[in-house]
Amino acid sequence: MFNLLRMDLYRMKRSKSMYVCLSLLLLATFVMYGLLWLMAAPPGQAVAIRAGILTAEEGRELLHMLDGVDVLMMFRQIGLDGGFYNVVFGIWVMMFVCMDYQSGFAKNIMALHQNRWNYIGSKLLTAAIVDMFYLIINFAVVLLANALCGNMVPYTSAADVLFYISWAWLLTTAFSGLVIMICVCTRSVAAGALAVVLLGGGVVVVPVYRILDIFHIGDWMKNTIYLTLAMGPDRYTSLKDMRVFAVGIVFLALYPVLAGIVLRKQDI
Repeated sequence: MFNLLRMDLYRMKRSKSMYVCLSLLLLATFVMYGLLWLMAAPPGQAVAIRAGILTAEEGRELLHMLDGVDVLMMFRQIGLDGGFYNVVFGIWVMMFVCMDYQSGFAKNIMALHQNRWNYIGSKLLTAAIVDMFYLIINFAVVLLANALCGNMVPYTSAADVLFYISWAWLLTTAFSGLVIMICVCTRSVAAGALAVVLLGGGVVVVPVYRILDIFHIGDWMKNTIYLTLAMGPDRYTSLKDMRVFAVGIVFLALYPVLAGIVLRKQDI
């Protein structure tokens, strides 16, 4: 598997799609901070009022909209809580895996490497590395944007940031396992992209949860990847906060195993 992983990492570094997806995440951060600076920061409101974007009365009403918000909450709300991060990251994973099939490269890989589990493991490890890279760079840009906006929101303790990013990385890596499984099953870019948007963006999960919750039978869905990311804790307060790690570990084990089983039965 080491040779496969080395090859995948080389392809990943030379892949334009990885940097395009990262650029989308960073652009969203700067756009969101810019809008909030115009709406909620006094210097930004002055600019918005002069430009006719806001009235003085609207500015006063919005002045306290960031009360109780810190850097970590901004990081969550910009991408992770709403599924934007999952969609962008999932699109990259989908393209990275499906291009093997679209180009016919998968046949060459399978001919050289008979052990299908090595292929799944290499793809998952590559996705996990990219995921950690995305999360760290994205959070660093959130810090930069906050500093450029005059420390618009207070900073969060390093321990809380480490706790959150650890379980968020575990869950988003598990989501990449789901994407890999779907791509292996369908070998289709369209099917993979549709699944990423519907599942990663909460398009399916949220309506189903709302309907089931009406009948008080929707609590189990809080253990899905999307809702765990949206509702998970910011900081460690008690042992029950460790549930997010358990959810991530279960899905991280489940999806690659299913992908490996499917791949072993396929005629490459």
